[in-house]
Amino acid sequence: MKVHQDSETLHLQCSLSDNMRRTYRQQYKQGIYKPVDKNKYIGIKLPKYRSSWELKFFQWCDRNINVLEWSSESVVVPYISPVDGRPHRYFVDNAIAIKEDDIIKRYLVEIKPYKQTIPPKESKRKKKSTLLYEHMTYSVNQCKWKAARKYAKSKNMEFIILTENELPLK
Repeated sequence: MKVHQDSETLHLQCSLSDNMRRTYRQQYKQGIYKPVDKNKYIGIKLPKYRSSWELKFFQWCDRNINVLEWSSESVVVPYISPVDGRPHRYFVDNAIAIKEDDIIKRYLVEIKPYKQTIPPKESKRKKKSTLLYEHMTYSVNQCKWKAARKYAKSKNMEFIILTENELPLK
């Protein structure tokens, strides 16, 4: 979906993101994680989790003997936003090195709700502004992930997206 940048859309985009920030802070578990195994965590600052899913992933990385090293938001990937056509920086959620059999594999890991990994669906009950915001989010995410896949490939890594379907949440 191509998003047009007229003054109405720009205003809608700004007001939606302001509202989403307030809602996001109120709804989701956030904090600073203190790694148990300090030798494995290679980030400069202590990692911040912005959801209970990220917290679970941090704990998994910290405690899994096959994870050799991990970091949070340490890899920055440039991309062009389809919303404004300008360059932006994408901070990938995590980077990990993991021992699989006798091979060390490196991954860039994004943690997202499954709903944000599929195109938005129209419904009679959904507001037009909500649908527009979902399309913009989906479109921006697709550009970020395309850039992350290209970046990962150039560094002999693999980019993966984990959703609630892959994370051990129970």
